[in-house]
Amino acid sequence: MADILVLYYSRGGSVARLARQIARGVEEVPGMQARLRTVPPVAATTQQAAPPVPEDGAPYVQASDLVECAGLALGSPTRFGNMAAPVKHFIDGLGAQWASGTLAGKPAAVFTSTATQHGGQESTLLTMQVPLLHHGCLIVGIPFTEPLLNTTRSGGTPYGASHVAGAQDDPQPTEEESVLARALGRRLADIAARLAR
Repeated sequence: MADILVLYYSRGGSVARLARQIARGVEEVPGMQARLRTVPPVAATTQQAAPPVPEDGAPYVQASDLVECAGLALGSPTRFGNMAAPVKHFIDGLGAQWASGTLAGKPAAVFTSTATQHGGQESTLLTMQVPLLHHGCLIVGIPFTEPLLNTTRSGGTPYGASHVAGAQDDPQPTEEESVLARALGRRLADIAARLAR
């Protein structure tokens, strides 16, 4: 079995739930399995380290996860049209992996969640792709051959999977968002499998 690393940061649960939908899609591809991981939070106080294991949810990512994965799905909530600080902090610390080409040639996809339809989903997805391109990843999106991409009234873009949490901050993806997230997971895993042949 080859692993697709589904790596994310989630504070309210929306991105974590989207990650699980992507993982379901990954595991629909024969020979592929999802490895769910999260990045630790960051804070202005830097004297106290985060606990080595989160209290619940996916374990924190290790350098070995990046080496061992056949592909990467990277997720973050939107913060003013960009990725959240913990994801950016994690990416900024990957100098050694960039220099050694750890992710070069591996397919990668991105996903996000916002409070509103126009809260910066597409700009967040696009800016998350930029460092992945610097790492030599092959960017995977959602093609318009996915019928729901043409009709969704909530999340889902050609740049990656997304969720609109709304004014009530509902972390549960809609059916359309879930279907598109699973489609992205399947596509990512399928491309990783083809590249491994």
